[in-house]
Amino acid sequence: MTEEITLPAFAIGAINLASPRLGSDVIYATDDFFADKSRLLKVEEPVFIADKYDEHGKWMDGWESKRRRIPGNDHCIVRLGAKGVITGVDINTSHFTGNHPPQGSIEGALTDAEPDENTAWSEILPISDLNADSHNFFETSTDAAYNYLRFNIFPDGGVARLRVYGNPVCEWKRQDPNGLQELSAVVNGGNIVGFNDAHYGDPWVILAPGRGVNMGDGWETRRRRDPGNDWIVVSLGAAGTVERIEVDTAHFKGNYPDRCSVQAALVENPDDEDLLTDECRWQNLMGEQKLEMDRIHNFEGDLINKLGVVSHVRLNIFPDGGVSRFRIFGKLAKDDA
Repeated sequence: MTEEITLPAFAIGAINLASPRLGSDVIYATDDFFADKSRLLKVEEPVFIADKYDEHGKWMDGWESKRRRIPGNDHCIVRLGAKGVITGVDINTSHFTGNHPPQGSIEGALTDAEPDENTAWSEILPISDLNADSHNFFETSTDAAYNYLRFNIFPDGGVARLRVYGNPVCEWKRQDPNGLQELSAVVNGGNIVGFNDAHYGDPWVILAPGRGVNMGDGWETRRRRDPGNDWIVVSLGAAGTVERIEVDTAHFKGNYPDRCSVQAALVENPDDEDLLTDECRWQNLMGEQKLEMDRIHNFEGDLINKLGVVSHVRLNIFPDGGVSRFRIFGKLAKDDA
């Protein structure tokens, strides 16, 4: 049985800005002799295989440097898939016991070019003690947005996973303000407000770039045994008028929803209205449409009701099942253009 981890408050409603699903990558490490730096950001939870060795020694599921014999410390540089404001981090040392770093710190930079020796780094997490074989959660306090991180370990050792929780920041002015925008994209500030069920998968990834890589790369509900249907609510990155809807059931074959519909609302003060109940004044943006397995479905034209500017949408699936990606395309409201 997989151990259930209780996430701290700073991670609730946030996304992992360092996820490969966003295109994040470890672009440099001072040393990764024992375990390749690319494993640090893997989506899958770390595993321990007792009898697995490679040419460098014991195989470990994470990033691990050799034992340091000179002064200083090791570090790696992470390129975030989306520029964002960081609310906290998880430095996960699972399965690293006698070889974890005793301390770690994180710095951030915002730059159009890859960092070099002239890059100005800002402290996000000061040097902090790390426990072995543990999730080390740290809340951060910064309003600045970053797209590169420098993760320092002192002096050396191994870390299984790095999760960087936060919220993406989109600069619509750098895009065509009069063109069709992916209003729901997580890299454009789209976010999951809530859902009635998410037994499988990770709900926020339905707003991620690209297509799902497998059936675990999406939002999937348990088998429904009572009347009704399942749903998920999305806050758009900016308010706009919807012109096209995409529902992708990639890899969902025996478990895709039979049908879907989409509702929408313009909510000026989201904190003052409960978006997760029928008290929200939802309007029908798109009536029920038939879905097929493992396919991208595009809905536009007369299928989309002209509701004007909306800020939130609710995807309804009938009766249950899995969706890989959900995209709302439209034009920005004049205030956001």
